[in-house]
Amino acid sequence: MVATATSRHWRCLILVCTLLITALATHPARAAELNVYSARKEALIKPLLDQFVTETGIQVNLVTGKDDALLTRLQSEGRNSPADVLITTDAGRLYRAQQAGVLQPVNSQLLEQAIPPHLRSEDNRWFGLSLRARVIVYAKDRVRPEELSTYEDLADPRWRGRICIRSSGNIYNQSLVASMLENIGQEATAAWLEGLVRNFARPPQGGDRDQVKAVAAGQCDLAVVNSYYLGAMIQSGEEAEQAAAERVALFWPNQGDRGTHVNVSGAGVTAASPHPQEALSLIEFMASTESQQWYARTNNEYPVREDIQPSPLLQSWGSFRADPLAMTELGRLNAAAVMAMDRAGWK
Repeated sequence: MVATATSRHWRCLILVCTLLITALATHPARAAELNVYSARKEALIKPLLDQFVTETGIQVNLVTGKDDALLTRLQSEGRNSPADVLITTDAGRLYRAQQAGVLQPVNSQLLEQAIPPHLRSEDNRWFGLSLRARVIVYAKDRVRPEELSTYEDLADPRWRGRICIRSSGNIYNQSLVASMLENIGQEATAAWLEGLVRNFARPPQGGDRDQVKAVAAGQCDLAVVNSYYLGAMIQSGEEAEQAAAERVALFWPNQGDRGTHVNVSGAGVTAASPHPQEALSLIEFMASTESQQWYARTNNEYPVREDIQPSPLLQSWGSFRADPLAMTELGRLNAAAVMAMDRAGWK
């Protein structure tokens, strides 16, 4: 009687195991799905994500939003956040995410070899993935390039009423001022800011494209903008944008000393990521040769990898010396930059 019960027990166990093996073979484990929070517009990131899905089979769900809103969302979600990767613009914002504790450090020989140290955080919580330069654009019919030299020179009285720029609330301007604080010191930066504000042609308003349009329309002679905006206007389907871009030219400041101020868009694995290895794989994919070439060709941004050539349009602007300042400093000095801008009356 005991032997019969034992035999039945083993036969049932074997049957259950067989059914489980058959089920697993018929329905393999589903690949991980990644949730990506991105402050970059969908058109500037989704083609890369789609290619990643094609190559790996890992599905990607994209959530787009404003930088600060995404950071607030990550903080409020805490350990329960479904996000695996945060993609955002400007080193100042990446630093904020790092300080808020929503990113985790990762170990990646590929990323450490591909991305220069000054374009990523010291503890590898975030990595720059594309490079942008903050340049001077000038009216070709009213300014000669030999009149231009440095950011510091924009405070000279001869530019009184001739400069257009975005508001002090813009992170790109905050990072530029942070770089000035690090490079020339607090006292010199304060004096520069006062002179720069006196030279504004109008109260700061609009985005970078609006500054280019203002120069083209004769409202000012110079503007400080991110270079990729000019590239986007040149390649725009709107005739008005193309016409405005045609009336201006680009100048690389500070080529005789530290170089032109640059910044990054970048990404990090979230602290609460349910799939940290797959998330890291995505960031590594975005640093790959193919992805960096896509950035260079499509987004009018410069690759962070030194072995990748910029697009033909960017090459037509000529090579330039970039400020080698560590991107982390732009975030560390952000608060000081904002206060300095406020004291100078930059609205």
